[in-house]
Amino acid sequence: MYQTLSTAIEQNILTITINRPEKMNALNQQVLADLALAVDEIYGDKTIKGAIITGAGEKAFVAGADISEFLTLSSKQGEELAKKGHVIFKRIASCPKPIIAAVNGFALGGGCELAMACHFRLASENAKFGQPEVNLGLIPGYGGTQRLTELIGKGKAMELMMTGDMITATEALSWGLVNHVLKPEELLPKAKTILLKIQTKAPLAIARVIKCANAALDKDVDGYELELKEFGACFATKDLEEGAAAFIQKRQPNFKGE
Repeated sequence: MYQTLSTAIEQNILTITINRPEKMNALNQQVLADLALAVDEIYGDKTIKGAIITGAGEKAFVAGADISEFLTLSSKQGEELAKKGHVIFKRIASCPKPIIAAVNGFALGGGCELAMACHFRLASENAKFGQPEVNLGLIPGYGGTQRLTELIGKGKAMELMMTGDMITATEALSWGLVNHVLKPEELLPKAKTILLKIQTKAPLAIARVIKCANAALDKDVDGYELELKEFGACFATKDLEEGAAAFIQKRQPNFKGE
């Protein structure tokens, strides 16, 4: 189904592996097209409760965009390419099901932007992050100027983007860019453990958490008003009835997303 991805479903978790290790899993237009289809699969397949995005091999999550595709682009074509990335990455960020980035090496340029589009990030000890586009006469084009600033603050984000420097996994953890730093062999198991825990929670509530948290960063949305609306909407769900009953009866709830 995919030319540049390998996928596997286990315990209702879709693992998406960007599979171009000979190119350090660089994002080209085919990878973007395949990612768009994979994201559609997450949205459309009811059996998928969450997803992990990672990279093939031990060296790279995604080491950047495929620069060879940039050489002949006009200004308008460059803008259109960035727009494709924006659409796909926004779909990831807005997905009502949790999507975790398992960063297993270099996450540079478009790779860092892809990781940041996920709901949160886990990193292996050998991971490195950066937005080195200025070294090519470019700026981040897949949402990186916005998401990096939101995640680590304006000062640190501007320093990284203007120097093109990389930071280690430990630095990324201390700056709030990643949630956990793990040994490479622990990376995917930890991501799956977190997603399995999330699966035990009310899926409609999870979707509303994502929606409201995203609104906190959307200048066009009053996040507090949205929270009021979404909180109230929970009271019309069977999941709330089940959760309340389970709490009173001191048992584990059985949520059905209704």
